[in-house]
This record gives sequence, structure tokens and C-alpha cells, in this order.
Amino acid sequence: MNILHDGLRRVERDSRGQTWLERDLLRCLSPRLRKWLLLGLVLAFSPLPVLAGTLRTLIVQGQSNAAHDMMAGSVELKKILESAGLFSVEFATTPAKGQDMSGFKPDFAAYDLVVVNYDGDRWPAETEAAFEKYMGNGGGMVVVHSADNAFGRWKEFNEMIGVGGWGGRTAKSGPCLRFRDGQWVALEAPGPGGSHGRPHPYVVTTRAPDHPIMQGLPAQWLHVSDELYDRLRGPARNVTVLASAMTDPNTGGSGEEEPVLMAVTYGRGRVFHSTMGHGISQMKCVGFIVTLQRGAEWAATGKVTQKVPDDFPSATESRTRP
Repeated sequence: MNILHDGLRRVERDSRGQTWLERDLLRCLSPRLRKWLLLGLVLAFSPLPVLAGTLRTLIVQGQSNAAHDMMAGSVELKKILESAGLFSVEFATTPAKGQDMSGFKPDFAAYDLVVVNYDGDRWPAETEAAFEKYMGNGGGMVVVHSADNAFGRWKEFNEMIGVGGWGGRTAKSGPCLRFRDGQWVALEAPGPGGSHGRPHPYVVTTRAPDHPIMQGLPAQWLHVSDELYDRLRGPARNVTVLASAMTDPNTGGSGEEEPVLMAVTYGRGRVFHSTMGHGISQMKCVGFIVTLQRGAEWAATGKVTQKVPDDFPSATESRTRP
């Protein structure tokens, strides 16, 4: 007991607040070494920071159709995803249109999530096969707006996105998703393979409130002025329509409820498909931001941990962030 008592007494602090260990040890060190030692002690006994950006994300970009600046959109998507504190984002950029694509071989398996923000030349057969394997084995994928125009003749890509538009798609490319008697059905219909009327604000209606992406979101909310895609076509299999919007014939739309947010399964993989987000101004809508972040987390992990923010739009008021 005397030894223990003596040890406890010796670590009592003196009038300057130093213990005998600090006082005797620091006396033997140079000022520079003292500084580094004390810094090390502070770091060693400080709480470890919570690491953000743990979901490795790859944005595939490089080519766009004439109506969209998808490279600028990729930068905005990176900002949105990283602002959630869950994603660390890198880019894989293809050669320009018409150039040799043989060297484009991203290591998809190294990522939790792949965001396809691309509409251009087909990838090499080896790269397409690698992506099919990645998705079939449980990968995560996000497709935004005009990326669903891509690869109209790549069968497996069309299975992944459920439905798409343009890119050589016609009425022969598959059915449209139509809301009938309270449920979504795949219906053959005449007309183009993808279209939209004039950009305008539109009300988004939640169709799958129990899905992890949609839990806690309002039944309806107002999106900023944007293109509202209609008559999208494809295999339309393994699709859950998360939200839809009515396309007003007065704006040149189909007059139908059209899917704007979708969750698709492909093998063991998960796909979040948003038709919103024509350009950067549309991507600043809080509804677009939040559904993208939540959809990306679900695609990568199968669950959503993010809370719905207080600034989410209402049915009568759209909201944006700088």
C-alpha cells in the first residue's frame, strides 16, 4: 500500500499543473522535441474523428448528347454526393466521341457505387461485360436524367435502368410504365421512344412511401422548372416506381403520370434512376438533392440512414440551395 500511495503522490500536479513525469521528462528534451512530444500526446488521447465519405463512388463521364452539358453536371453531382458526408467521389472519363475506346477499363469492383452520367459511344465489350458482372454481383448504380438516353441497343443496360428514351429507342424497344387502377403496369403503346414538353415546375407524387428512399418524404412536393421525361420505354422489369408526375398536354406532355424516380434490381445489384436534373439549376432543387443522396445510399448499401431535412419542398413551394 505504501508503494501504491507513493506512486499516486508522485503523479500529483505541482503548482504549475505539471506532474512529476511531465516535469522531469520535458526537462531532458529540447524545445522542438518537447513540442512534438506534447502534440503526439494530444493526438493520442483525443477522440478519433468520424470518417466521412466511406462509400467509394465512381462517376462515369466523358460524352454527352447535344442538349446537355453532362461534364458540368458531373461536377455538380460530385458536390451533392460529397455534401452528404457519405461518399468519396472520383471520375472515370472516356475518350471523346469517335475516339479509340479500347483503353477505357475502369475497375468497377473497387467501388460501392457507380454513377453513370454519360451518353455517347458504346464502351468496349470487355468493359460492358465487367460492368454487367459488377452489377449482377451486387453493385450499386445511379442514372440521372439524360444518362437514360444512352446505350439504346445494349440489352443489359436497358434491363438495369428499366426504361429509357432516345438513343435509337422506338415503340419496338419495349412498353411504357403506366399508372392504372392504383398500380403501375407495363403497356405497349404507339409513339416515340422518349420525349418531353416545355420545361415547367411540376408536382412530384410519392408512389412507394415505404421504400427506404422515400420514407419520411411528403406525399407531394414541387420540383423546380425542369424537363419532364415521358414515353420512356424498355424492358420495364424489376422496377419500383418511387415517384411520378403528371405531364401536362398543354406543355407538350403525354397527359399521363410518368415515373420520375425509380428503383430497379438487376441480379443482386440495385439501381436508382432519376429523370430529373436537366442542368445545374435543376440540380439545386432540394428535392433533387435529397432524393439523389438517399437513392445513392440505397443503391450502394440497400438502406438509407439520412434524415429528411427541414428545407425539403412542400406541395406548393419548391426550394433550392446555393
